[in-house]
Amino acid sequence: MSDWGIALIAAGSAVAGSVVTGWYTRSAGIRQAAAARHAGDRQADALLESVRMTLRAESGHREFALRRQTYAEFLGAAEARILTERTGRSHADDDFLLQRALSGVFLEGPPDAAAAAQHLVDSLRRHERPDELDRVKRAFVSTAQECCRPR
Repeated sequence: MSDWGIALIAAGSAVAGSVVTGWYTRSAGIRQAAAARHAGDRQADALLESVRMTLRAESGHREFALRRQTYAEFLGAAEARILTERTGRSHADDDFLLQRALSGVFLEGPPDAAAAAQHLVDSLRRHERPDELDRVKRAFVSTAQECCRPR
């Protein structure tokens, strides 16, 4: 065989080997890219779920903080009215503040807390005895505390 024939066979073998190696390298690259994309998707899903959980927790904390603040405002207005019942000295806006605070409790709920708050306001309007007012106030506080506990 001539030198040219050997050179052509060697060149053909090199080209064929390069094509086969390139084909396998391409296939492996595609598989690696798919695996990396899949791993990235799983990582992104985990990150999104973590963010969702954090936002749900923060939302729950804000909800409880707002509810606590609303109950505290109502209790403060009720205490002012109870003090008025005991001393006979009232301020012009005591009834307005109590009614506004009661409306806040109705909005924040739940129905148990709203019912306990309404019962306290009704007891104040009926000018119940101090020990009865104290009992009704403690019932509201107990209900409010139960409503503010995380579940």
